[in-house]
Amino acid sequence: MNFINGEFRPARSGLTDQVLDPATGNVIAQVASSDTADVDEAVIAATEAFTTWSETTPRERFEMLSALADAIEGDLDRLKQLEALNVGKPLSIIDFEFDLTVDNFRFFAAAARFLDGRAAGEYMADHTSFLRRDPLGVIASIAPWNYPLNMATWKIGPALATGNTVVLKPSELTPLTAIRLAELAADIFPPGVFNLVLGQGETTGAALVAHPDVAMVSVTGDVGTGKLIAKSASDNLKRVHLELGGKAPVIVFDDADIEAVVSTLAEASYYNSGQDCTAPCRVIAGPGVFDDLAERLTAAVAALKVGDPFDPDVAVGPVISADQQSRVAGMVDRAVAAGAELTTGGSVRAGAGFFYEPTVLVNPAQDAEIV
Repeated sequence: MNFINGEFRPARSGLTDQVLDPATGNVIAQVASSDTADVDEAVIAATEAFTTWSETTPRERFEMLSALADAIEGDLDRLKQLEALNVGKPLSIIDFEFDLTVDNFRFFAAAARFLDGRAAGEYMADHTSFLRRDPLGVIASIAPWNYPLNMATWKIGPALATGNTVVLKPSELTPLTAIRLAELAADIFPPGVFNLVLGQGETTGAALVAHPDVAMVSVTGDVGTGKLIAKSASDNLKRVHLELGGKAPVIVFDDADIEAVVSTLAEASYYNSGQDCTAPCRVIAGPGVFDDLAERLTAAVAALKVGDPFDPDVAVGPVISADQQSRVAGMVDRAVAAGAELTTGGSVRAGAGFFYEPTVLVNPAQDAEIV
């Protein structure tokens, strides 16, 4: 169900999308598949709510954002279960992520009370110049599938704290925690201040980004998506905030503590099945430690337990979808075919779900796509 103007409602078309459990491939939910009509309703609601929400006091916004933080904190067990089910993250290792989610709202709630202007000096006789920060209007927030709730809070929190209204579109792959967030927010914010539209990026997301009454778009996603959104937003000069993917390098010098390096890489590189823009997935090592590091890292990665996210001993769950599984497999296969040495992993895990074995490649070509 979408959440628009304080109400949960199906898509106008009646169409739905399936939501899958990546650990099994099974359907776990049917959710609204929104189109332009639903996006229009959400933006209209947010536009109307902006006239009063933008005039609320910092104290009022502080109190409501703090109340949402309290509601999330009281619902953490359920939210973690939904994240493990819908994203495939091992339940045993996601506590810190959800602690940060609560803290995000607390931080931005407090920030709402420190929004001040600044005198800029006398530039004309008998005039005083100053800077004043005013809310923009309706903010379109598009959250990714790798951190669906946490990244949503980074978008919603500052927008609401500064007097803007929000239309959130989560990834069609991972909408469950966003739906729960809307349920928690329903009794806290006035109707229209926070809205949720569900659906595909190519339809729902595109309609939201192109909407003439949206003042700014905030998106976390891949570079290709970011380019399309920036191009669409330029048609009516929307402001755009882009947080896009990357390939994070780690440089290991000859005097490094190899044991500490291996421990850190084995944990950080494969957290969330490596689906993280900050995952240290490229290791550049000095000649004095290269062979030792490759051998030890291979052993550590081979020892990682892969499987059911609800198993307390599992360190690595599935990737998010069959498409992602195929994409990873293709990149590894092409790297090996081009001469990279595969020291562990490198295969789709047999059985149900979208699993790929944790993998180490040594000496891939520097111009390889996987690098």
